[in-house]
This record gives sequence, C-alpha cells and structure tokens, in this order.
Amino acid sequence: MAALPPGSTIGILGGGQLGRMLATAAAQLGYRCHIYAPPGDNVACDVTAAYTIAEYDDLVALKAFALACDVVTFEFENVPVTPLESITSLVPVYPPLRALEAAQDRAAEKQFVRALGGKTAEFAVAQDESAVPAAIAAVGIPCILKTIRFGYDGKGQSRITDDGDIAGAWERTGGQPLIAEAMVSFDAEFSVILVRGQDGEIRFWDSSQNLHVGGILAKSTLPAGPLVESQQQAARDMAAAVASALDYVGVFTAEFFASAQGPLFNEIAPRVHNSGHWTIEGAVTSQFENHIRAICGLPLGATKTLAERVEMENLIGDGGERFEQILADPAAHLHLYGKAEARPGRKIGHVTRLYR
Repeated sequence: MAALPPGSTIGILGGGQLGRMLATAAAQLGYRCHIYAPPGDNVACDVTAAYTIAEYDDLVALKAFALACDVVTFEFENVPVTPLESITSLVPVYPPLRALEAAQDRAAEKQFVRALGGKTAEFAVAQDESAVPAAIAAVGIPCILKTIRFGYDGKGQSRITDDGDIAGAWERTGGQPLIAEAMVSFDAEFSVILVRGQDGEIRFWDSSQNLHVGGILAKSTLPAGPLVESQQQAARDMAAAVASALDYVGVFTAEFFASAQGPLFNEIAPRVHNSGHWTIEGAVTSQFENHIRAICGLPLGATKTLAERVEMENLIGDGGERFEQILADPAAHLHLYGKAEARPGRKIGHVTRLYR
C-alpha cells in the first residue's frame, strides 16, 4: 500500500485513552481521525475530527464508518472480529484481524506462542464448570483462573491458593470458559514493545520493568535492571517471531516474566500499550506516532530512549487529584484523559518523569 498522504482519515475502533493518544499523534502528522465506539465515556472523541457512536455489530453504521476512512485501526483487543470481517474489503485494517483473534483467546494465544518456540506457564482449559477441578489439578495449586476471552487489568481472574478456593471459582471468574494457569516464580515483569512496518521492518523500544498492583499496571521504569536486560534480547526475538507470523502492522506488545528459566511469555496486546506511555516524552518517537506511521505506510521513527532514567506512573481512581503537585515537579509530564468519573481501579491519567 502506498503511503497515505496527510489529510487522509484514520478510523480508530474504540474511544478510550489509547484512541485519544493515537488521535493526538495522528493530528501532529496532519491526519484526521474518526472514532467508532459504543455508547460510553469515549474520551477519544474530544480530540478527533469525527466520531460514530454505535455498537460494533451495527453493520450499517460500521460500513458507513469504513467508507469514511482511508485506513482503520483499533485501540484495544476486545473488538468483536466477525463484524469487522464485513469491512476489510472496503478499507485496509491494521493490525490484521488475525492478530485480534490471537489475542482474544488466551488458550489459542499460548499455543500459538509455544508453536513458535516460546515458553509459557503450564496451563489447562476448562470449557465448563465441571472441568474446573481437573484443570486445576493439571497445573497444581497455587494457580490462577483466567477467562479465555475478554479479560484485562485483572478482570476475569481468580486466584486458587488452597482446595477451599475451588468451590465457586467458576462463578467468581465470570461463569465462562477459562484456563487454569500455574503460578510461576519470577523476579520481574517486563514488556517488549515493537513496531512493525508494512515492509516487515521491526524496531524496538527499551523494555521497562512493570509493577502491577491488583492486576493493574501501577508503574513502569527504565532502566529495567540487570535481570530484565539480560533477558531482553531473547524476549525480543520471541515477540518479533510472533509479530512476523501474524504479518503484523503497527505497534505490538508482548508481556513477559523474567525468571530463572529465562523470559516466560505471559500475553500479547495487539496495540499500543500502557507500559509504553513513557515513550511520548522518553523516546525519540512515541509508540503512538510510530503506530500511525506504520499503518499509514510511512517510514518508522527512531525508538531510542532520551533520558538516563524514566518512570511512568498510572494515575488510578482519585490519583488525578494530585495534578497541581505533579505539575510543580520539573521532571514530570502529566497526561489526564478527561474521563467523566474517577472510580476505584480506573485509569484516569498517567505521569512520566524523566531524569537526565
């Protein structure tokens, strides 16, 4: 596909903060953005040229949206694939729908990565409630139950620490097919974030070490430390193999555990990622700009880190109330997402601090 010229329209499926930051990066390069999202607090609409509020299975609205765009992308992986198949003949869609399918099924995702030589925690599938005890027995206790589809930020998960936790686990985890995943011993969590162009070129950002609290990313820091740095290349090789096998275009994220056995694959996100927010100020080219460059067929930007130390902190719940204090810090770069309500566990912004 020839490069899309400035002035073209980029369609973004999803109206959250990732769409908001993608649209901001696109505007800087001279593109218009059109958001498509179901009803809700669609903060991306505040910064875009156009938006359509409709359900993802509204094929009439989805077709009209596609015809108004020159390329379509998505800001999160839980967009239903089947309706999107109706627009791929109307407009290029990047990343490809195959990447969405891979990310929407935890079991298939892990099997796909294993087939490419990646290492994962042991897991077993339970398609119904009666299969839960056997799945837990297959991986052992302690373990964690995760819904196969549509879980993120700790949602759709239940920890099993003793036999007493098994009763009611199906309902606690959402009453839908799930995997039982063995608890792994690890010393750090980290992300590999890459961008892959339409010509297959791949560039990586430095990996951050990630701290999760309650299943939600709380902080990402660079440098990530000797252990992560020693495993970064092997993890990059694995992430690149997955992205290439999917014929991926755009920013791609793979999360890993740094362990004594080397990097253990956790999950993929076929999109820009929370742990890459630091790249807005901390890298030559942000993940958001490079995603726009990739899907528009433009040359990829440099990904070098610009500071000796970088820290990205998520502002969760009422964390945004510290905005004056944050703005008084000369090292801080504040991003508030404009969400209407600050609820416990809800990401309402982030702050990146650069130390040179």
